[in-house]
Amino acid sequence: MNPKVDAYLGKVKKWREELEKLRAIVLDCDLTEELKWGVPCYTLDDKNVVIIHAFNEYCALLFVKGALMKDPRGILIQQTENVQSARQIRFTGLLEITRMESVLKSYVREAIKVEKSGLKVTFKKTDEFNMPEEFKTKLDEMPALKTAFESLTPGRQRAYILHFSAAKQSKTRESRIEKCTPHILDGKGLNDQ
Repeated sequence: MNPKVDAYLGKVKKWREELEKLRAIVLDCDLTEELKWGVPCYTLDDKNVVIIHAFNEYCALLFVKGALMKDPRGILIQQTENVQSARQIRFTGLLEITRMESVLKSYVREAIKVEKSGLKVTFKKTDEFNMPEEFKTKLDEMPALKTAFESLTPGRQRAYILHFSAAKQSKTRESRIEKCTPHILDGKGLNDQ
């Protein structure tokens, strides 16, 4: 048990009992407990396997390579259409977790098996994502922006494309592009300070 996770759980108001139960289940599967991204993360040989996290409506076990796992119960959920690797099992109460304990342990063991096998998720390449027309136009109008965008890491490029694409209206996409243009020209990702 990692004292940083103890401190995290000590501050949690909502889902505390559920998170503590999930922690006990995962710790029973011989993973190393760490605190990463401000949440409990369980690793095998320094590789992330499963994360415990809480949201307003639910708490969850997030399997980092969940897309590669067998899901005999059909309980793994893809958070959003853009999540390529991770899958969640969501909970809304302690009793639900308690009833599923043996199933959850089997899923954690499956995640460990996937990690030990060395399997890797094949991610879509950046050019496989639909780039909004408004951004294509802007890149054509501003060669410096196109050069700066192409110099970003693939992950940073994807983040911008997904951010722009998420807007339903062209006006909003254009506004987001304008707001992000200086950041891209500075060689920064969407969430870089």
